[in-house]
Amino acid sequence: MPKVVSRKFNQKTERPSKEKKDEKAAASASAASAASRAFGPLFNKDLGQHILKNPLVAQGIVDKAYLRPTDTVLEIGPGTGNLTVKILEKCKKVVAVEMDPRLAAELQKRVHGTPDQKKLEIMIGDFMKAKLPYFDVCISNTPYQISSVLVFKLLEHRPVFRSSVLMFQREFALRLVAKPGDSLYCRLSVNVQLFAKVEHIMKVGKNNFRPPPQVESSVVRMEPRNPPPPVDFKEWDGLMRILFVRKNKTLSANFKTDSVMEMLETNYKTYCATHDMMMEDPLDMKAKVQGVLIKVGMAEERAAKMDQDDYLKLLAAFNEEGIHFC
Repeated sequence: MPKVVSRKFNQKTERPSKEKKDEKAAASASAASAASRAFGPLFNKDLGQHILKNPLVAQGIVDKAYLRPTDTVLEIGPGTGNLTVKILEKCKKVVAVEMDPRLAAELQKRVHGTPDQKKLEIMIGDFMKAKLPYFDVCISNTPYQISSVLVFKLLEHRPVFRSSVLMFQREFALRLVAKPGDSLYCRLSVNVQLFAKVEHIMKVGKNNFRPPPQVESSVVRMEPRNPPPPVDFKEWDGLMRILFVRKNKTLSANFKTDSVMEMLETNYKTYCATHDMMMEDPLDMKAKVQGVLIKVGMAEERAAKMDQDDYLKLLAAFNEEGIHFC
């Protein structure tokens, strides 16, 4: 009998203990769910959803956009609208492109029944696949994984817009504004600065976002050059790819690799054939390329310290000799 009593006693004490644990876990889950609802929708980090929560930073971004009452503003990734509502106060219309339907619904609710409702148009979908409407200014708390392609899509947009104020990962932003001789000066710096004036306007710490990203951020203002420079971008970028593979090497060294010579020789033969030009026989492509570098006085120059005028002069000299990069 003592064994039976002992067994029954254990069963009676163990069951309430397990039930209490289950109840505690359920209560905890319920509290977490309530907290989540209180703070809005759950954010998808895979989509780069880090919502700017500091109203002072949001206001600073809008102020730096120098908006006019007649402006149409394109906002990329509006999230729950912390920036959007401040932009709407300053302009005629906002076109907001949001990939996540949940956040688009939150934004729609936020302006519903207010005078700003008629000024806001929401496009749900992938910005990179969207056909962009006319806009005067672009403002974006950019999903960092699309930073580079976003910049070039904006620069390709026609008609040319007045300016953009864009949030990026700190290092990416510093690459955009880097100058010759800076450690971060790279192909991205040169390509963007060919088509736009870029300046760093604000640092933004990670704690200004919800959820906080793992990196610090910066805001830049980008003003496209209007009219755009008369440069074939594919040609330009083909040259930059060669120069910045080893930016601290001399141009002469960068142009001596077999892969570069093979590409340039193929392009040269195609150019001669399509333009009824007599081709040298035998063709010494290395000597031809080195001759151009010596002619413009850049054989011993390094891409890391060259500026836009240097690159334009070099590209023109190559093209005059029928040497092309795409």
